[in-house]
Amino acid sequence: MKTNRKIIYLAGFLFSIPIALVSYLNSSFLKTFVGEDYIGALYIIASILTIGGFLKMPKVLNRLGNQAVSFWLSFSILISLILLAFCHNEFTAIFAFFIYFVASNLIIASLDIFIEDFSKSSSVGKFRGIYLTIINSAWVIAQMVSGSIINKSSFRGVYLFSAFFMILVAIIFILFLHNFKDPKYKKVSIKKTLLFFTENIHASKIYFINFILKFFYVWMIIYSPIYLNEYLHFSWSEIGIVFTIMLLPFVLVDYPLGKMSDKIGEKKMLIWGFFIASFFTLLIPLISGKELWLWALILFGTRTGAGIIEIMSESYFFKIVNAENDSAISFFRNNYPLAYVLAPLLAIPTLLLVPSFSYLFYILGAILLIGLLISLRLQDVK
Repeated sequence: MKTNRKIIYLAGFLFSIPIALVSYLNSSFLKTFVGEDYIGALYIIASILTIGGFLKMPKVLNRLGNQAVSFWLSFSILISLILLAFCHNEFTAIFAFFIYFVASNLIIASLDIFIEDFSKSSSVGKFRGIYLTIINSAWVIAQMVSGSIINKSSFRGVYLFSAFFMILVAIIFILFLHNFKDPKYKKVSIKKTLLFFTENIHASKIYFINFILKFFYVWMIIYSPIYLNEYLHFSWSEIGIVFTIMLLPFVLVDYPLGKMSDKIGEKKMLIWGFFIASFFTLLIPLISGKELWLWALILFGTRTGAGIIEIMSESYFFKIVNAENDSAISFFRNNYPLAYVLAPLLAIPTLLLVPSFSYLFYILGAILLIGLLISLRLQDVK
């Protein structure tokens, strides 16, 4: 069992490095093929395909097993990264991006299945806390090197470097985890899920809180690199430094705040989290200069708030939802693709109406304030 845990730690770390390397670059890369106005539309289509993949996933898992599915998903990501590195036209770029986006979201769910199984007989919170810290460390490390790779070899170098890590991930899935026993995977019942959230008002509130957080992540992933690079003229090496500092809170706050929530409750921390995140997000349009450390500080502030919201929303949700509510848990876990649909749907018309690209962050700050209002009406659970 301990060996399996170490393998999942390693697989999660190696998988997170390529995902972290390209997540903040994809929108800028795709913009060179389709133009800025169509980036959001690509993410919407990719997200709809991902939602369809999640609906089909239980059937495929029952037929092939999670080890085989994880291998083929990692292999698909590997191929998509190679295609992105060498593509010369928009059709190849879009096709490869769709494969990458769908497969990378599905493999996160596959890793989650391993985590659930290997943590049954131990402290779930401790295991997840360690795993989350490892994942977040990979994101920080990736940002430290991404800018210098782009400067030396452009986007191609980043995609090829990422492909190397996916080779290692695929090897892990094909050589290890043979003793994993697949559970019976159940099809997510949409009717059952909607009924659960309708009848449980606090579950609904915490779901919307977590969704707003995912919406924030998506908005920032798509539009902040474009803003820093195209409008403020930061080089990719400078952006790499800014993003490295920006992501540090996820390594620093998750574990200690998770322990703190049991003593003081999640409500107060969620309120503080949304206040901090919205305050620093609303500062973004007000800063027009190119001071690297100022931008690092502002974005560090946004992620400090986001890190608080992340661990508190997870802690709260799993206090009020037990393992038998598998449909509710799946719905909660898979709200990232939905955020990737709705965020661009809002951003695309917003870009046509606002006088400046920077106004996108006023909109995002206002949405975070909605999360603050919901948090104020939340009730702590023991």
